[in-house]
Amino acid sequence: MNKIVLHGRKVVGGSAEGEAMVTRDRISGWGGIDPRTGTIIETRHELRGQSFKGKVLVFPGAKGSSGWSSQFHVARLAGAAPAAMLFNEMTTKIALGAVVTHAPAMTDFDRDPLALIETGDWVRVDADRGVVEISKK
Repeated sequence: MNKIVLHGRKVVGGSAEGEAMVTRDRISGWGGIDPRTGTIIETRHELRGQSFKGKVLVFPGAKGSSGWSSQFHVARLAGAAPAAMLFNEMTTKIALGAVVTHAPAMTDFDRDPLALIETGDWVRVDADRGVVEISKK
């Protein structure tokens, strides 16, 4: 199995692992997800109808209003949050969303995770060490 290692900056500490769910589309929290199931419901999103529950969510960043954090907080309370989040662009809405989700989260990578990680890859995130290990499917 081919293994790739990325280094990045911790947003929320901790470690987790799981199957990657990758999108090149930004995610809208308010009206873009069903927080009870972790399902993306945004009409034109490439992952519409799929749930990020328990997955390592790899995406460019957040879009939309400040409701992003409340929706991801509800997803955590419902047991439908991602296991970890890896994203390229840090904004205040995604920072707060990552904190309330309580899932390990990282950004500012030495290489673009969207170019290296594919949906279905197994990903280990150790945000405290700033290390992401990807096992290709």
